[in-house]
Formats: sequence, C-alpha cells, structure tokens
Amino acid sequence: LLAVTAHAPKNHSVPAMAAMMNAAQMQEVLGQVVLQSLQEKEEQLDSELHKMERMEEDDFEELRRQRMERLKVAAAQKAKWKLAGHGEYAELRDQKEFFNEMKKSERAVVHFYRGSTLRCEIVDMHLGKLARKHPETRFVKVNAEKAPFLCERLKIWALPTMVLVKEGKTEHSIVGFDDLGGTDDFPTSTLEMVLLTHELLLEEYC
Repeated sequence: LLAVTAHAPKNHSVPAMAAMMNAAQMQEVLGQVVLQSLQEKEEQLDSELHKMERMEEDDFEELRRQRMERLKVAAAQKAKWKLAGHGEYAELRDQKEFFNEMKKSERAVVHFYRGSTLRCEIVDMHLGKLARKHPETRFVKVNAEKAPFLCERLKIWALPTMVLVKEGKTEHSIVGFDDLGGTDDFPTSTLEMVLLTHELLLEEYC
C-alpha cells in the first residue's frame, strides 16, 4: 500500500510578497503612464484638428475677402462706365462731341445712319439691346448727313456702317450686313459674336 503523504501549504516569504506587491504597483503605474500618454496624444490630435479647422475657416475668409474686393472693383468700374455714357444707346450731335466722347471709352461702336434707311433701323434695334447688356462698351450713333467731314475722314461710303473704335483708334468697319450673314433678319447674338471677335466686347458679359 502506498502511503498518502499530506503536503503542507506553501508559505510565501516576506521578501517574495513584497516583490509581488511592487510588481502590482509597477503595473498600475505603467497603466497610468500609458493612459496619460494616450490622453496627451488625444489632446494633441484634437489641437491639430482644431488648428486645421481654423486654417480652413481662414482660407474661406480670405476667399470671401478677395471676392468682395473683386465685386467692389467691378462695381467701381461699372460706375465709371455709366458716367461715361455706357449702358445706353445714344446719339452724338456733332463731330466735336464724337471726338470728345471717344476719348472717354476704351471700346466704342459707332453707327453711321440715315433716318430713311430701313437697315439703319435694324441696326438701331440690335445696338440698343447690346448697349443694355454690355456696360463695358459705348454704343452710339451719328447722323451721316449731319457729319460730312467725319464720314469723309472715316471713309463712310455706305449706310449703315458700324465703326469699331478701340482706345481712340478705328479698328474695323462693318459695312452693311455682309459680316452678319447678308440678311436683314440676323439675330442680335450674331452681331454680338462679330463684335466679340474684334475685341469690342468682353467675354464675361456675353
């Protein structure tokens, strides 16, 4: 028969228990350090995200500021054009007025007409529409019969004739409707495109 021997319970020594307690405390300290480190990293990340959000807001604010500045410049330019007679289709009374008015505008379309000519009335209709749409260009008309010297100087030999003036110089003359398809029923957009081609209009207003 095998004798069953009872084992006495193991007793931990004081140094061993102290070591176990120190290990537990160390584990707790390490846990606190890790937690603190994670919290600091989270706060740092939050700070970076907040900084990025502020930068984006600043960027949007800068874009808004630039847009407002452009709107102010555009409004000031339109006011200047209006003072120079832009935005309406007007008649110049004589040669002296013609030369004075051409000095005020960078771009101008001058219609030489005769009251009894039907095609001149057609041009009047189209230029009236374009004058309201294109504030960047001056649209005027001159009675050819009352301005013989001007007609001779600008070589006006047929009516209607539209003289295109840029920076005080004659760039081109549209004689009759040949440049507009040769028919009386051309749309205003056709004349608009011809003037745009000759840089008498700005594309942003087309």
